[in-house]
This record gives sequence, structure tokens and C-alpha cells, in this order.
Amino acid sequence: MVRIDAGGLHYKVLNEKIWEAVDSGEKEIVLDNVCGQRYIGAGIKSRDIKIEINGVPGNDLGAFMDGPTIIVNSNCQDGTGNTMNDGKIIINGDCGDILGFSMRGGQIYVKGNAGYRVGIHMKSYKDNFPVLVIGGFVRDFLGEYMAGGILIVLGLEKDRDGKVIGNFVKTGMHGGEIFIRGEIEERQIGEKTEDLLATEEDLLRIEPYVKEYCELFKYDYAEIMNEKFYKLKPLTHRPYGRLYAY
Repeated sequence: MVRIDAGGLHYKVLNEKIWEAVDSGEKEIVLDNVCGQRYIGAGIKSRDIKIEINGVPGNDLGAFMDGPTIIVNSNCQDGTGNTMNDGKIIINGDCGDILGFSMRGGQIYVKGNAGYRVGIHMKSYKDNFPVLVIGGFVRDFLGEYMAGGILIVLGLEKDRDGKVIGNFVKTGMHGGEIFIRGEIEERQIGEKTEDLLATEEDLLRIEPYVKEYCELFKYDYAEIMNEKFYKLKPLTHRPYGRLYAY
């Protein structure tokens, strides 16, 4: 294991140190005193590498990542998992906007809440299948232009208005599935999509991801599942096609 003190380091210098550790064969990297440095873990491909972050990482944590595990022992900023291919990101706090932007593989688990446009352009790619699990609430435009994968919002914490999700959910969605635990209102949901109570078969499909969330963050699985889930999905793969046809 190697430990790097990120205190006062420019993000380029910090990332150079991380890559030096990876290139030298280190499998476990601990970063202390992180404060807003961007692109941590970006582009790293090995599945054997674990990066643990003490502090608050900046934008694009794990961007284009293809295998490693990143554990954040605090909150993180915007763009986490941007175009991520594989691997796992575990956030022991809250996350900012565009979480999982264009994510096309791997898994992200957020203990707390997330910001706006979570899962925007999220999609499956070849054998890759992205999964995003948020424990608390999310803001507007959840699943915007979503094209694949599974997005789960557990609603263990609600916003000041008592809501689990914001408005304009799944606007432009044309693939994938969103699972919401708790109550939703019709006005919050975009058009050209279908909103259904999750079936037993649906719940079995999300079971491994909810169980992993519970194991990671010490929650009771049975208690979480003892409440209804809604499944949101597009009506077709081209829900807005007629708007552009002449």
C-alpha cells in the first residue's frame, strides 16, 4: 500500500503521483487531505487497484475508469463516473450534479443524496451494464436521455419538501430502467414513459444491488425492501421520433 498526502497539491501533480504508483505495481493507494482535486482515477484500467480517498474529491472522479474500485470517505463533487466503463465507486456521503454522466458500465453506490441530472445519457455498451444506486434523494432531471442500465433511488432521506425525486424525471429517456422507492407524483415524471409498480420479478433483478448497498453502508435489507418501488421505463426506444418525422 502507498499513501499520498494530497494537501495543497495541484490536481495534475496529484494525478501524476497516482499514475506513478500504478505504474510501479501498487494495488492499494490511499489519498489523504484531498480537497477538490479533479480527475482522480481517470482512465485507470486495472481491476486490481483500489483507491481510498480521505477528503472531498473534485469533478470527474473516475472519469473513463475501466476497472478499479474507488472509496470516498466523504462527499464528492460533480461528474463522478463520467463515461465510466467498468469498476466500482463507493461514496460514503453525498454527491453533486451529473453523477454517472454517460456511464456505460460498472457500479456507483452513494450512501446519501445526489444533485441534478443524475444518470444523464447513462447507457449500456456491448457487454457493459451500468448500475447506479443512491440512498437518499435526487434533484431534477433524473435519468435525462437515459438509454440503458439500472438506476435505483432508495429514498432513505427526503428533501425539505418530503420528496425523493425532483421534477422532469426521465425526460428524453429511451432505454434502461429507473426504480424509485417511495411515493412519486405524476407531475414529476416526463412524458412518453411508463410508470409501474415494480413486480416481484423486478425486485429480484435489483436485489443484488440493494443488498450490496446495505452491506456497504450497514442498512437493513429487509426493512428497505418493505416498501413499494416504482419502475420507470420508456414506452419505446424512440419515444420522440414522431416529433421529428415529416
